[in-house]
Amino acid sequence: MIVGDLLNLDDLSIRLAWGTPDLLDRPVTGVSSTDLQDPARYLRSGELVLTGLVWWQPADDSGALRFATALRSAGVAALLAGEGTHGSIPDGLAEACRTHRIPLLAVPAGVSFRAVTDRVYLRLWGDLRAGARDTAAIPEAVRSELLDLVRTEAGPGEVLAHAVGRLGLPDCTISTAGGRPIAGGPPPAPPAGRAGRGRTGLPAGPQDGSPFDGWRLRAHPHTPAVEPALQCLAELLAPLAVRTRAAAGARRLAAGRLLDALADDGGLAQPLAACGLGEAGSLVAVTARIEPGRPGEEPPAEWAAHALAEALHPLGVPYAAGTDRTGAGTALVAAPADRTAERLRRARPALQAALTGRRSLRIGVGPAAPPVPQALRAALVQARYVLAGAAGPVGSAAELDSLDGLLRGIPPEVTAAFHARLLAPLTAHDAENGVSLLDTLAVFLDHDGSWARTAESLHIHVNTVHYRIRRIEELTGRNLARLRDRLDLRAALLCAPGAAGTARRTASG
Repeated sequence: MIVGDLLNLDDLSIRLAWGTPDLLDRPVTGVSSTDLQDPARYLRSGELVLTGLVWWQPADDSGALRFATALRSAGVAALLAGEGTHGSIPDGLAEACRTHRIPLLAVPAGVSFRAVTDRVYLRLWGDLRAGARDTAAIPEAVRSELLDLVRTEAGPGEVLAHAVGRLGLPDCTISTAGGRPIAGGPPPAPPAGRAGRGRTGLPAGPQDGSPFDGWRLRAHPHTPAVEPALQCLAELLAPLAVRTRAAAGARRLAAGRLLDALADDGGLAQPLAACGLGEAGSLVAVTARIEPGRPGEEPPAEWAAHALAEALHPLGVPYAAGTDRTGAGTALVAAPADRTAERLRRARPALQAALTGRRSLRIGVGPAAPPVPQALRAALVQARYVLAGAAGPVGSAAELDSLDGLLRGIPPEVTAAFHARLLAPLTAHDAENGVSLLDTLAVFLDHDGSWARTAESLHIHVNTVHYRIRRIEELTGRNLARLRDRLDLRAALLCAPGAAGTARRTASG
């Protein structure tokens, strides 16, 4: 499909406001709706951008140019502007599109963006009858029935059930590439040795997004005899898949607006309502990142947001998952913190299996907070802190109940400097002597300052313990009879670079 095809959809009456013949030949890859003035980070190259012009203000002469600049930086194919808000397309917007050579099309006030989106996606996937790979694989009558279901917006479960019943197929399932069931129930467990990668089965719809994007169609069992019918069925399911993908993109845009409002200390009522969170009494803050395993494996920023949406969907509660201004995947969830953390822990193995290379998905869950800016920002800070220092791939703020848990979230450069500042004299002593004062200090603190138990654990005389502790106090300038100094030295031991284990040794050594 090219941009110019939009002008031939007679029932939509889309008009050309500005554009040249060469620009109307641009290929179209998808559709995105936005009313942000700078939506560049949410757009993909080749997309059509639909906007209701809510962002445009007559008094702001530079607003249209900023918007067009964002579209150009994203490499979009064209802009479709709705005339419902202002009655017509502002001259300044047409001039800005001319400056950046972005085709500008006018969408009449009576035409819904949903109608435009659906027509574009159906056109992108072409004539489904002609596009089938084996026109004889599905009887024409059944094909017509399935096409009618798709065009009347039946759900994937209804379409799949009808196809299985009419074609005599074995049990079939539709799932996301991340492994989440969509229709037909959960697939059987894979044979031993084949668990892991989510991209198995036949693709249904686009597969060019994150590793968690895209639908996969499977038959159980999958035999060569059912392959042709499954191929055709996957083609027929494609419009449902792209429609679902467009809706997910719209939800991420709404989440982005909510996160922007939260960062700007703006009003949250409208963006919360747009995300379905307007009635929530409290929200749990979640953040995620996908760490590269080696140079060159840095994933696109939006992957983490996709992973969160995939994991949170089965909770069955409202949530908003998007990318914040720092590029981190962030979500606000209308569920208790412990339930949210448990769901993310259960979902994480399948999401991790969909990643290639040595990339690793890590998630931090903050506490529940009332839906007001200050409280939600504080909850997000805790979620990010947990993410930075969690011992496992999914950490929760509820686990910040010990000194070592608290210290794990501090940047390693800071903890290493603290360790060296307090314990460098002991490290230098141990390097020149056969006696480890660091080990003695760790065991002494592990045994709550008990001279006898420390001596027993180290297999030395109690007088030797007294001598070593005096030497530690001389070298560090700390008094181990004082709780404050004990805490300082305990924290310094926990901050040992790459090891934090010196102070965690048990009394048995």
